[in-house]
Amino acid sequence: MADHIVKAYDEELNHLAADVARMGGLAEAEVADALDTVTHRDMTLVQTVIERDLKLDALDSEIERRTIRLIALRQPVAQDLRRTVAAMKIAQNLERIGDLAKNIAKRGAVLADSEPITPLTRSIERMGRLVATRLKDVLDAYTTADLERAVGVWSRDDEVDEHYDSLFRELLTYMMGDPRTITAGAHLLFIAKNLERIGDHATNIAEIVHYEISGEELPTERPKWDALRQAGAEP
Repeated sequence: MADHIVKAYDEELNHLAADVARMGGLAEAEVADALDTVTHRDMTLVQTVIERDLKLDALDSEIERRTIRLIALRQPVAQDLRRTVAAMKIAQNLERIGDLAKNIAKRGAVLADSEPITPLTRSIERMGRLVATRLKDVLDAYTTADLERAVGVWSRDDEVDEHYDSLFRELLTYMMGDPRTITAGAHLLFIAKNLERIGDHATNIAEIVHYEISGEELPTERPKWDALRQAGAEP
């Protein structure tokens, strides 16, 4: 009987992790499509982004409900508890990523009616690729329980911030130089900020994955990535 209970619980945890991975795939696609509404002005994707966001919301609610039920009925401890809580926390971060992607797509729709500012759009595209790569890496780290990959995402958080700061200065320069670009520039600023926040959520997920695997929290200060690799990716 005890073996049967343990097996059933393992199956529930695996099913929960699979749903989180499914959410991750939806979030990745939503971010990619949202960026296309800005960089390629593909307005056919706006509704797709909105529909994916609804699916993310529904999955987040379902994962939260099942997680609470698992904790109440199974009373997990140690790694099982960490796996259970991690699934819920990661789902919450993915739901927020979906909201941010939806906001990007909506602003992309507004920008479609204005004259494109090609250099700034390219800067947004570069930042978007960086954020999308970070999101993919951290989701891969979750599905493969790859501690080093999770630490890699966490340690390179400053890269997104640096892109945002550079883009912010570039946008201000354009808007001061040509008042006609102020409206479009303001929308691009909000898009850049949303991308930065998606990067922050990827970092949050990296911290959750690290704790799930190791049972230890990452330090407040981020050492250099090379030093982390030499130390075997241990904080």
